[in-house]
Amino acid sequence: MKERLDKLMVSRGYAPSRERAQALILAGRVLVNEQKIEKPGSPVAADAVFRLLGDDLRYVGRGGLKLEAALAEWKIDLSGLFCADIGASTGGFTDCMLQHGAARVLAIDTGYGQIAQKLRDDPRVQLMERTNARHLAPDSLPPGITFAAMDVSFISATLVLPAVVAAARPERMVVLAKPQFEAGRQHIGKGGIVRSPEAQRAAVERVRSCLMELGAGSIQERESPILGAEGNREFLLYAIWKATGA
Repeated sequence: MKERLDKLMVSRGYAPSRERAQALILAGRVLVNEQKIEKPGSPVAADAVFRLLGDDLRYVGRGGLKLEAALAEWKIDLSGLFCADIGASTGGFTDCMLQHGAARVLAIDTGYGQIAQKLRDDPRVQLMERTNARHLAPDSLPPGITFAAMDVSFISATLVLPAVVAAARPERMVVLAKPQFEAGRQHIGKGGIVRSPEAQRAAVERVRSCLMELGAGSIQERESPILGAEGNREFLLYAIWKATGA
């Protein structure tokens, strides 16, 4: 009898949740009968032999590794800050923010029940579930948000950023630009992968232009250290507004 790999990892104690199991699988850290499997839904025999590569993930989701790279690249200090995580999902960004000294994190997501239990139970985390960030009203979020990070899927970041910036008014922001959601359909190949370097660059510039139009005075860029879930290259943009906010 076979079962989904992510579910089997949880039932056999190799991961505390399906979200963590999926993160390990997508990171290429799971061997099944000494063969690497990178699809969480792959059917696996119930008596298969598992082996995990490397140390356990530092964060509840792979997103934490992406934000960690941004914090290191641009020497961003979150100590004592009130931060916002837009598109929180399982909470990789939120976990990373807290581990890097954030005093509080406002975690916003359209879904419900996705964030890791340890973050749901953390008094420093304020959840806004079932909330579409695209429709946030100006100044509708709690005051004092200094830093924000955004990772949204199945929609262009440019459609979400205007509402987020107007609602949160952060001084600094990291945005994950995903070419698969920015490039036109003609640039998306088999498996949902954007392979054209030109299309990837155009996608990043689209997000950069949006941030500039929203008043960012400085925008820096680097590639994400890990690929997206489907194998796409992704890019981190760091935008800075004046100290008074956006």
